[in-house]
Amino acid sequence: MRLLVVEDDKKIASFIVKGLKQAGFAVDHAANGEDGIHLALHESYDAAVIDIMLPKLDGLTLIEELRRQKVNTPVIILSAKRSVDDRVKGLQTGSDDYLTKPFSFSELLARVQALIRRASGAAETTRLTFGNLSMDILKREVTRADKKINLQPREFALLEYLMRNPGRMVSKTIIMEHVYDYNFDPQTNVVDVLVSRLRNKIDRDFEKKMIHTIRGVGYVLKES
Repeated sequence: MRLLVVEDDKKIASFIVKGLKQAGFAVDHAANGEDGIHLALHESYDAAVIDIMLPKLDGLTLIEELRRQKVNTPVIILSAKRSVDDRVKGLQTGSDDYLTKPFSFSELLARVQALIRRASGAAETTRLTFGNLSMDILKREVTRADKKINLQPREFALLEYLMRNPGRMVSKTIIMEHVYDYNFDPQTNVVDVLVSRLRNKIDRDFEKKMIHTIRGVGYVLKES
């Protein structure tokens, strides 16, 4: 899953970006509204966290412009403003959620995860299952046939995306968009390496394989 964070406060931005990356997300950061809207219009994101008080272009105007241009990325507003009117105004611009500062990272993470689930049409659940493969999103635990599988953050992020799209072909480009940030070099073989590592952990000890390669196209999660 790939997120955009638009926050000008260096301390808060560092706190959010570091936490989200540790939770397995790919994260792009913009320190002002103009850079934020450029990224949001030209890159693909599963959700965005946007501060209201931003230099160059404020957060509400940024969100309004995204909606005007038919960009439907789910948005959480961050703001020090606590009044009901402020929250209503924020939601009326086209945002999906509103979180006041100061906030706990665990709450922000839970809200981001909920937004992504709703946007993908998935049921409001903290567990994904496919055959005998199971993922607890909140505990960040994966098991297959009750055997615990330890995954690194990007392996977890890739498996989560595959499990949200079972039976659907996922291209290397899509994986790059959802698992890596925009600064990553797309010319490397990093996707092949990541898929190989994940397949080794998920399929190695089982007769039925789940992660399959569609040569020249991409990958698909299915039971063989």
